Parts: sequence; structure tokens; C-alpha cells
Amino acid sequence: MNTKKRYVSLDVLRGLTVALMIIVNNPGSWSKVFPFLRHAPWDGCTPCDLVFPFFLFCVGVSMTFAFAKFSSLTGDAFAKVLKRGVLMYLVGLGLTAFPFYPSQSAMDPGLSFWQNWLRWASHLRLVGVLARIAMCYVLGSVLVLWLKRLARISAAIGVLSIVYTGGLLLFAGPEGAFSLEGNFARKVDLALLGENHMYHGYGVAFDPEGLWGVLTGTCTVLLGYLVGLLVREAGNTSSPESRTDLSARLFTLSACSLLSGLILSVWMPISKPLWSVSYVFYSGGWAMFVFAFLIYVIDVKGIEKPFMPFKALGMNALALFVVSGLIMKILWRYTDWDYTAVFGTNEYMSLLFALIYLAFHLLLALLLYRKKIFIKL
Repeated sequence: MNTKKRYVSLDVLRGLTVALMIIVNNPGSWSKVFPFLRHAPWDGCTPCDLVFPFFLFCVGVSMTFAFAKFSSLTGDAFAKVLKRGVLMYLVGLGLTAFPFYPSQSAMDPGLSFWQNWLRWASHLRLVGVLARIAMCYVLGSVLVLWLKRLARISAAIGVLSIVYTGGLLLFAGPEGAFSLEGNFARKVDLALLGENHMYHGYGVAFDPEGLWGVLTGTCTVLLGYLVGLLVREAGNTSSPESRTDLSARLFTLSACSLLSGLILSVWMPISKPLWSVSYVFYSGGWAMFVFAFLIYVIDVKGIEKPFMPFKALGMNALALFVVSGLIMKILWRYTDWDYTAVFGTNEYMSLLFALIYLAFHLLLALLLYRKKIFIKL
């Protein structure tokens, strides 16, 4: 993989991931969504459930190049990592809180504005997608800069997996270690975040982006980092044979990771809400497979132009993910246009709205790319 094209496959993978994020998060109607664009209720894995781990995998691959100039966990390196992690967390919290006061429908007429605001703030969700990315990025960065060697980083994946699963098994409630009500991850969040600051979409307080899952989320980042080491090694030579060999090795590793996830699922379910160890290897295997395919198509065969919109989206991935969330919040909060009346009649119309919304962001990504504007979080 020559220097010029070193990052193209990764940018495209990141762009495709954000594109699917936008489609999944913005249907024409939440009641009219195709099953493959819905998350699995608890156990299992749909294409929708692969979006988030793909992004964490990309974070890990990117770290391989970003940390090439750091030989160890220096104070300067840690400060930069922590600064970026805090920034991502604050942006995520701001996106959750926007527009920073309760809606009119949530106001209690018997209370003053400030009383309503305090009640709203006391129920603000403290974690989410960007918060999970931030925490996994910081922990993953510290580990790779501290451990440095491939064998030690691989061992760290094993240790994190054992600690995470051990916590679930040792401190399980009577409902079961991998159940919604009895899992240890929920207990951690209830103790540290509080019920009011957690997600309630499962019928009880449980946060799929909670604190305990940062351990296994970091495993996904570390898997990406290990793959990134192979990519960087192949990037040191421009021979077509090295790029072909890289793709073949990643296809093999993807098969091993997928098989590991399926074998582990005999004892622990593949579950995105819990980010179980079986889910780490299963989703990681798919991420490797798609990455290997893109490397072969783009870097070996030289077919790059069809992927240009996704490359542009991938180069401003987090920024445009935030923009997509802000625009939708503004539409819901400050306009009277009920787009669900048009795009919520059936699953096809619902998907059409999501695709139109994606097309807008792809055009915006291309504009930013041509203006050489790259917003890094």
C-alpha cells in the first residue's frame, strides 16, 4: 500500500460506517423500519448492530498511524490523548443536551422555568455513542502506548475480556449474568451514574453505552490497532504483492475472529447492549472482512472513484455525525414540518427519507473535502 493511498481504505470504511449510522438513526418513521435496520432486541446481531463496533475498530486502526511518533506513554502523549477524549465526551454530552433546556411539552406549568430546567438537567443522560468512543479511545491509547508490543497488547485484550466477563458472572443478579435486569454492567451504572442519568429505552434503567462496557469496547479498539500494525507494515513497501498479501491475511484473520465469536456465543450471547466478548470477536471479524475487501478493491485493484463520497465522509466522520444529529434535533424542535406524514407510510418511504438525508451529508462531505476542510474531534 503506497504512501499516497495508505489511508484511503480506512477512510472509506469509516465513511461507510458513518453513512450506515445516519441511515439507521434517521428513518422516515421509527415505526416503519426494515428488520435489518433495527437493533437486535437483546441477543443476536443485525447489520445495524455492526455500525458502532466498526467505528471503534476504525479508531484502533487510526491510532496505529497517529501514535507512530510516540515511543512510549510520555506525559505529552497522555495529555494529548486525554484532551481529545475529554473533547469528544463534551461534544457528545452537548449533542445529548442540545438545545440545553426542556421542550415545551416537557414543561410542568406548576413549576418555574428554572425549576423545570433543574428537573430536566437532573435527568440528562451522561453517556452515549461519543462518550463510549471517547472512553475507549483514552483507555485503548494508554494501553498501546504503555504496552507497545503486539504480544502484550494481545494479552491486554484477553485480560480485559476476562475481567469484564468475570464481573458479569461473579456479581450477577438472580435473573442471570447476561439478562437485562441482572447484569453487572447495569449495577455499575446505577451506582456511578444514577438511574435518572441512564437510558430507559429497554423499559428499565439500562445503558447500552454504559461504563462497564468500556472494557470490551476497548477490546474492539485494540483489535483495530493490531490490524493497523499489519496495514502500517504493508505501507512500508509499494509492491502490489504486499498489498495483496495484506488483504489475504486480513481475510484469514476475519474468519478466525468470526469463528471465535461464534464459539464463545455457546457460553455467552452475542449482545451489543452488553458488548459481550463474543460480540467483540464476531463484530471485529466482520470489520476485518469488510476492511480486507476494501483494501483489495481500492489498493490492489485501484478502483477508488466509486468510493469517493464515502472517503470524503470518512475524513470528517465524527463532525458530520454530530451535524446529522443536530439537524434532526432542530427539525423536530423548531419546525412544524411533519416529514413522517410523507415518509412514514411504509418501510420503503421510511428508508427513502434516510437515503435522502444521507445524500445531503455526502454532498456536504464532498464540499468540505474539496475546500480541504477537515474537522478533527
